[in-house]
Amino acid sequence: MEPAQVLRDSTVIAVVGLSRDPSKAAHSVPAELQAAGFRIIPVNPEASEILGERSFTALSEVPSSVDLVLVFRPARFAPALAEQAVAIGAKALWLQLGLRSPEARAIAERGGLGYIEDRCAAVERARHGIVKARESRA
Repeated sequence: MEPAQVLRDSTVIAVVGLSRDPSKAAHSVPAELQAAGFRIIPVNPEASEILGERSFTALSEVPSSVDLVLVFRPARFAPALAEQAVAIGAKALWLQLGLRSPEARAIAERGGLGYIEDRCAAVERARHGIVKARESRA
């Protein structure tokens, strides 16, 4: 599956490893996606809120449906995260730039998920000019 298609098909992104530190890519990339209209759901057991959104300790705790699971954790965690992404009914799994996992790919594909690895979601979003319409909040 192509990165642009995954982003076009996604509105709600659960970000595993979203950082509270604005100087890290694990914060700035999700912040950029949020600014482009995506709903970001932080998954970080060490934070209660990031980017103005409630943070969850695990994917299994996210109460709403998730289109895309974006991973900012070391590749050794990717297979377990792939299993969790399948379990919650996500549509795709994306390992951020620098992360690769053949095992996670196999799990995701077996579970019917789109799979992207070693790509930056913010770069791909900008490259393809993908912006989500914001819901009106009257």
